[in-house]
Amino acid sequence: MGTTDLHYRGLVEIGQDIQARKLSPVEVTQAMLQRIDKLDGALKSYAHVSPEQALEQAATAEKEIAAGKVKGPLHGVPIAVKDLCWVKGMPAAHGMPIHRDFMPGEDATVVVRLKDAGAIILGKLQQTEGAYADHHPKIDPPKNPWDKELWSGASSSGSGSATAAGLCFGSLGTDTGGSIRFPSAANGITGLKPTWGRVSRYGAYELAATLDHIGPMARSAVDCGAMLGVIAGADPHDTTAVPLPVPNYTANLSGDLKGVVIGVDRRWTSQGTDEAAVKVLDDALRVAKDLGATIKDITFPDAQAVTDDWFPLCGIEAAVAHEATYPARKDEYGPGLAGLLDLGLQQSGTDYQKIVLRREAFRGALRALFETVDLITVPAQAYAAPTLAKMASLGEDPSLIGGLLRFTCPFDMTGSPTITLPGGFAPNGGPVAFQFVGRHFDEGRLVAAGDAFQRATDWHKRHPSL
Repeated sequence: MGTTDLHYRGLVEIGQDIQARKLSPVEVTQAMLQRIDKLDGALKSYAHVSPEQALEQAATAEKEIAAGKVKGPLHGVPIAVKDLCWVKGMPAAHGMPIHRDFMPGEDATVVVRLKDAGAIILGKLQQTEGAYADHHPKIDPPKNPWDKELWSGASSSGSGSATAAGLCFGSLGTDTGGSIRFPSAANGITGLKPTWGRVSRYGAYELAATLDHIGPMARSAVDCGAMLGVIAGADPHDTTAVPLPVPNYTANLSGDLKGVVIGVDRRWTSQGTDEAAVKVLDDALRVAKDLGATIKDITFPDAQAVTDDWFPLCGIEAAVAHEATYPARKDEYGPGLAGLLDLGLQQSGTDYQKIVLRREAFRGALRALFETVDLITVPAQAYAAPTLAKMASLGEDPSLIGGLLRFTCPFDMTGSPTITLPGGFAPNGGPVAFQFVGRHFDEGRLVAAGDAFQRATDWHKRHPSL
């Protein structure tokens, strides 16, 4: 296979050929850089590309592999990271003009681990302002490679767009209210939001400390599992990173779901959810049943209060993260992030404590539900493949915001792991996804369930015609 055919291959698959010396990491990296050069002027998925660093890393990987020192599944494979992750020698703007000249003097822990695993960092991927809902007015948002009129997701918009367009073999995103899941769904890729505390957040800009999760976005569940295996684990720089052993997420995958109990609350998942999103969820459950899963009807705990609470809580935590520049430099902020910070600053101590208590009660109710099932399945969002025109009216229509966050932010409030899987297409041609949600630190089961689903279907192998 020539390097011209490479860009849509899986991360683990391309890695195997690189590590077996069937492909050169230098040639593969050059091919990816040429593709970025050719396509990203229109897609705008990268905030910064670093050809010199990438080619230097690729040359090192080539020498190491030739000497028989293979470091694992990512060795020699070109990937990219969301702009909020610090990479030494690359700017880290966090989607904010206010930080455009910031050049970190060190790598984020996740970047250290990717480099130690021999991955090639192509560059930094564009994101919304401060990783909140909107791109800063001075920044061109990344385009959805399936259709430029469709939403590309938020906040890891560049990660979704670049991975779907074959401009990297995998990427890092972050998720505070849905920001790995929205762009994974919108761009037809697989996204894994780990348990809060599974991955160190050191060297990554905060949006909201107790809600932020860093995780992989790639072509498949196996690719996400390979990436998570590299970035997960304890970190002396971030004591919230939990010191549990990190399993090999890609080992012993059976390809079936025998013995797995999957819970679904059909009332909750269908209420106010559009036809395309409901169909994808129903189809996924049929596939899961054929693969041996037991589908169990459940009653999901009422998530309305924690969904409503997400906004003020995120605002409070973001106000702490932005204390040095907000409100002192408010005029340099876009309206979306400024509005969130103002909301946070308006909350009282008692408001905050009530949110904390409701959050803990909801977390306990979900934990109890997981005593009866292994996984829960929900849509990625209540409406499938939204257009940019529809998303532009979010501010005026509270039901739209609610429909967007209904199946995502409850699992940031609980810190639960989820995997987002492509499962079909909407009538407008845009990809549609669903999620499996797991128990805390049960990412292995999510990877296995995602892999079983993807062996039985080919939605994750469909690509935009660029």
